[in-house]
Amino acid sequence: MARFGIEEEFILLDERSLVPVASNDSARRRAAEQNRLGKVMTEYLDCQIECATDPVSSREEADLQIRHLREIANELAQSQAAIAAASGTPFASTRSSSVFPSAHYDVVANHLRHITRDHEVNGLHVHIELADAEERVRALNRSRAWLPVLLALTGNSPFADGLDSGFSSWRSIVIRRLPSSWCPPRFHDLDDYRARITQLIDLGAVSEAVSLSWAVRISERFPTVEVRIFDAQLSTDDTLLASLLTRALVLADDVPVASVEHDAIDASIWTAARHGTAARVIDPMTGEIAPTWDIAGRMLAAIRPVLAELGDEDYVTSGLDRIRRDGTGAERQLRAYERDGVAGLRHLYRAGRPHEG
Repeated sequence: MARFGIEEEFILLDERSLVPVASNDSARRRAAEQNRLGKVMTEYLDCQIECATDPVSSREEADLQIRHLREIANELAQSQAAIAAASGTPFASTRSSSVFPSAHYDVVANHLRHITRDHEVNGLHVHIELADAEERVRALNRSRAWLPVLLALTGNSPFADGLDSGFSSWRSIVIRRLPSSWCPPRFHDLDDYRARITQLIDLGAVSEAVSLSWAVRISERFPTVEVRIFDAQLSTDDTLLASLLTRALVLADDVPVASVEHDAIDASIWTAARHGTAARVIDPMTGEIAPTWDIAGRMLAAIRPVLAELGDEDYVTSGLDRIRRDGTGAERQLRAYERDGVAGLRHLYRAGRPHEG
């Protein structure tokens, strides 16, 4: 059974104002001491933390590790009167966050300059293990056209500067400013993939391969395909749904994928970021334009044999039904804020479930 790994980014928010606050050294040390299943680590900004599972083979293993890591993140936040918010962007910001000191982050910050001041974004990254390097390239090529529908189903960053941004995934729009972002090109083989990265480095667009911001890429650290299109997800169920969908899509090598042009995929990512599940996006199997939920239904039918083999069919089916019924994270955030303002968001971030008022 193909192993997978999950990386969740959280932003620490002051529990009253919901603006980002920096983690302190003692809280980070206490969190690191509790790393039994997976790891809690620092991220690019001092207001961010990352929780990364160990490689897992089943939904049950992933669920156990995600819940354990989220408990550590919550304890870290509570120790300094903050909330570890699983949201793609903070509700509001003072733009005063600092880059966490490290040699790598210093290089990135020097390269991005002013972009860093407005880069308080948090994602979910899903790694799918594939032993053969050329197969990883083929899987990347298969996966790229699915990026829009995956984003449409998982947008969770509706706010910017304390306002409704009008986008389901404002994080995606912020990330668009980075070099090598959104959809990667289609690659002929591993040599072509490496040549494209070398070109980007030679251009000065990125300093090294680990700085690529493509929404799906080949990991430089692990033998995996890494799908990075997702906003950080409100709940463990949201994270598991996105992860299990990703694993099935990456492994489904017999699902026909049309030759969809790069600009059509990027345009679909934009509409998915803007409208969420109400978006019309490119159907990866036909190249035609259709409503998100129509494509989601065809996607589920196409990958159902893989999901069944992995034991994930019922969970993914019910998870998609839940999103259709309760809404994406962005929709749940907007409803909570409309009902109870900042207090509603505070409750939602703490609970990781729809606000019940």
